[in-house]
Parts: sequence; C-alpha cells; structure tokens
Amino acid sequence: MAPVKKSKKTKKSSKKLKKNKSVSVVPVEPRVAEPDWWECFWRKNSKTPVLAKFPSFNMVDNQLGMECLVFDLISIDSLPAGLSIPSDEEEGFKYFFRVAKKTFDYICSLVREDLVSRPPSGLINIEGRLLSVEKQVAIAMRRLASGESQVSVGASFGVGQSTVSQVTWRFIEALEERAKHHLKWPDSNRMEEIKSKFEALFGLPNCCGAIDATHIIMTLPAIQTSDDWCDPESNYSMFLQGIVDHEMRFLDIVTGWPGGMTVSRLLKCSGFFRLCEAGERLNGSTRTLSEGLEVREFIVGGTAYPILPWLITPYETNGHLSAMSGTFNDKHEVARLLAVRAFLQLKGSWRILNKVMWRPDKRKLPSIILVCCLLHNIIIDNGDQLHPDVALSGHHDSGYGEQRCKQIDSAGFSMRENLAQYLLQSKDKAPAK
Repeated sequence: MAPVKKSKKTKKSSKKLKKNKSVSVVPVEPRVAEPDWWECFWRKNSKTPVLAKFPSFNMVDNQLGMECLVFDLISIDSLPAGLSIPSDEEEGFKYFFRVAKKTFDYICSLVREDLVSRPPSGLINIEGRLLSVEKQVAIAMRRLASGESQVSVGASFGVGQSTVSQVTWRFIEALEERAKHHLKWPDSNRMEEIKSKFEALFGLPNCCGAIDATHIIMTLPAIQTSDDWCDPESNYSMFLQGIVDHEMRFLDIVTGWPGGMTVSRLLKCSGFFRLCEAGERLNGSTRTLSEGLEVREFIVGGTAYPILPWLITPYETNGHLSAMSGTFNDKHEVARLLAVRAFLQLKGSWRILNKVMWRPDKRKLPSIILVCCLLHNIIIDNGDQLHPDVALSGHHDSGYGEQRCKQIDSAGFSMRENLAQYLLQSKDKAPAK
C-alpha cells in the first residue's frame, strides 16, 4: 500500500504555523484582575498592633545582602517616636510610604517602563496574579521606609521574602537611572536663587549650601572585616557625604567610602573636592561687600572639615569668642544645621539607612543610599510635605564624637575674617527691635 500523501492545504498550514512561531512578542504590562493593592494593604495593616521587638534569627538575602528578621509585621523600630498609624487613609498612605499618593504615582511613572519591559517571571503573589507596577513600587518603598525585614514586608503585602528582595532591587536599579535629574548640581540661575535665600535667611552672602557626613552602620562577615571599615566608634560603617541647599535638598552626594576614614579625608576623595580645586565648581562671581571686603562662592561645614577658600568652618571657641567671631559662629551654625537636619530627615524617612545593615553587599549598598537620597529630593521637588515627626531626634550619628580638622588654608581664613567683619557690621547697623 502506497504511503498517504500530505495535502497541499496541510503543508501550507504547517508553514504558516512555523512562521507564527518565529514572531517575537514585546512584553507589555499584564492586565489582570488584581484587587486594589492599597485597599488590601490598608485593611490588613491599618489596625495591626505594634509588637515589641524580640530577639530574631538573621538570614542573608543574596540580592540585597541585608538582614531578614523573622518576626513581627510592624515592629516598634519602624514607628517614628511619637507617631502612630493614622486612622485617615490619606495620612496612612503617607505614613507607610513617606509620600502622598500624587508623588507615589509620579515615582511609578518614572520606573514603569523598566519594570514592565523586563518580563516579571516569578513576581506572582500567593493568589497566582502578576504584581502590578504600583504594588511592586509599594513593596520596595515600604522596605526602604520601614527598614523592616523582607519577611515582615512580604507578609504585609501577601508575598514571599524572595519577591520582596527581587522587587526592591529592580526598583532601586530603575530609580537610580530614571531619577538622576532630581539630584544634580544647580545651574547658574538656580544657584543665584540659592545664594539669595541663604543671605535672606542667614545673612551669609554668596553661600551656596551646607555640607555634612553620616555613617551607615553595618555588620560584616569575618572575612570582610578590616580597619578601613571600622570607624572611631568601633562600628563597621559606610560614609555618606551630602551638600544641601536652603530647602534641605541634596545637591551633591558621595558614598561608598569606608567609615574608618576621617571626614576631611572623605571630602578630599570626593569628585566635588576635585572640581572645586580645579575651579569648575563654586566658581561663580565674587561679591564685593562694604569697605571693599570680597567673598567668593562657598559652602559651610562643621569643625570636622578643613578651612578652604570655598569651605568655611566656625571659629574655635576655646572658652571665649570676640563679638565678631561670636556673631559669625551664630549665623554659621544655623546655616550648617540645614545639612544635619537633612540627614535626620533622610534617615528618619528611609529607616533602612538608620538600622544596622546585616552583611550588605558593599558594591550594591551605595545604590540603595543614592535611591534614598533621590526619594528625599523627589518629595521636596514635588512640593510634598514631610511629616515633622518622621525625622530622627538628636543627631543622625548618635553616639559619635565630634571630629576636628586642624587644616587651615590662608585664603579660606581671610575669607572667614571678611565674612565675620561684614556680619558684625550688619548687626551693628540693624535697627533695634
């Protein structure tokens, strides 16, 4: 019996099928009937009792390299002092994610393309639905805002620890790339506005910002410990240095350097220092004050920094200050505290930076720090009101002694004298209240 011949129709169908198989599909955001993530989250967490912190078992997350604490959903450590979970939903949203809904939507718009373009394999909740972009952003921001374990954050959203890890890192990578414009050195027009505000608020002419540094504390495995990372208070830590404007917006940051360095050494290792020394930053016009006193553009910093032509620190007290130096120190201190307050707000809002990082990946930790700074600036740029009770109280490096740098540049010393003389003259000319 002769073999059965295939019909022409069958051959054509086969070719068409093969052709269809070769067509590539561009991933799009899944449109699934997922219940509103916020409604589910709010119902589950708005009335969650605050549990005491218990001893916990630590596990290492291979992606973020942070601690995984097995216990409570919402621990006492995640609650800012004096701030309980609000009963109002709008305020509750800001409590859990540090931003208003409008700002949250803006952040989602920044990262949406990146989160959608990468196939979300594995990002499935316990009900078998793919996670929406909004829910992914919420998970990541809650992790950064609370500093709670991945297990705890996952439980509050109904997802697993590995999902929290994957979602958080995807969000960090996306925002680091897409929100760069929220942290940049001001152009000349913007800098003139900043200088005008510093003079109006603090009486400091040609002042462009305030600088400070803080430690991000961590534990390290024995094989990675070294004196470089061990700071003066015997903690393993990573430095973060920031320069802020009059609104406590970060204009420049440097991080990734070991906490065992001095603050002055950190400054000199920064790109900001190199640009200033090369005349490429803080290089605007010089102001001529009364009686021919000249002042170039500068920033203010604490005693841990050297006195430089573009970085002015306070006079040493030594138990006694003249009227001129005392007046200068008072004005200087109020302006300098802007940087201190910015770090208090940063670490208070994004509490992952204020907790002891459990064996972090030191290559990835700078990205986490940067994204928290970007979120801090996004809140300010969007006119979102920061809750005053969220900020840390006291000092952002609580328990650390004050460092002192003895380096004095002669040009910086002369400029401080000019500023101090000008401020004293301005004080004497001011009408009595």
